[in-house]
Amino acid sequence: MADIYAYITHKDGVADDSALELVAAAKQIDANAAVTAIVTGSGADLDKVAGEVAASYDRVLKFNHDALAYPNAEVVRKLLVNVLPADAIVLISNDTFGMDLGPGLSIKLDSTFVADVVGIEGMDGSTLKVIRQEYSGMVSTHVTADISSGAVVNLRPGAFAPDESRSAAGTVEDKSGEAGDLTAKRTFLEVVEAEVGDVDITKSDVLVSVGRGIEDEENIEIAQELADAMGAVVSCSRPIVDAKWLEKSRQVGTSGQTVKPKVYLACGISGSFQHMGGIKGAPFIVAINKNVKAPIFQVADVGIEADILDFLPELTDAIKAS
Repeated sequence: MADIYAYITHKDGVADDSALELVAAAKQIDANAAVTAIVTGSGADLDKVAGEVAASYDRVLKFNHDALAYPNAEVVRKLLVNVLPADAIVLISNDTFGMDLGPGLSIKLDSTFVADVVGIEGMDGSTLKVIRQEYSGMVSTHVTADISSGAVVNLRPGAFAPDESRSAAGTVEDKSGEAGDLTAKRTFLEVVEAEVGDVDITKSDVLVSVGRGIEDEENIEIAQELADAMGAVVSCSRPIVDAKWLEKSRQVGTSGQTVKPKVYLACGISGSFQHMGGIKGAPFIVAINKNVKAPIFQVADVGIEADILDFLPELTDAIKAS
């Protein structure tokens, strides 16, 4: 088995939640593997992240360079090509940055690329068996990949239960001197902060999120009444924003807000990759949908087959009566 590496993204000195998901996925590939984390950046925040990640990984390679101050996929790709062994198995979160980084990295390493993996079934010799989803999650496909010459595997955020044991006590190694040439044609300009709406859904512990199943703008009041009864906030999927029924600051997903609630009620939401990619951590997910085949049921802790227009008022009344 080749060495397994995980590229860790971070912000403001805190590792992304996917760091714990990647190490969990690595153990599903090889339970006995010593997994190496790679963290890149510049300044004191990098040291903080490396120390945090070392609690979950056997080994952490730290690369401190001015060119890595912002996660530019072109620069990071050059770095990884410079430092990784040819047959490495590299795990990357399948977020916006990972989708930019992964495919080109596999080409440069001349290794197999597998995108948007939601499950790992293990190894059969040099063949990795994984699960992907097609048709907006309506179909699961079982994929085999020859990784004898290495692989880059992009893992869907939230698809793997995070390993929160933090029992690795790994070592941090400063490899900045081995970064090599990091010049790039792509140049980082600035960060444009998203507009702040009337409610910050990223700060809420409980979200009542509505999708197409709400059917009409007037029906959003049903979800609002439930949220008020629960002390929650109303959020939504992209179709609701596209219809201009709620402002974009309430949208959960890869093209909206990234949230980390303790409880997430998905009301009439199918559960596409784009939507689920905006949910971090390990929230308790309650899915309410009249389509029993909706992908959201595959990740929900509790699934309720019902029309939300009938079910939500009944739930509101029950909460008020309790």
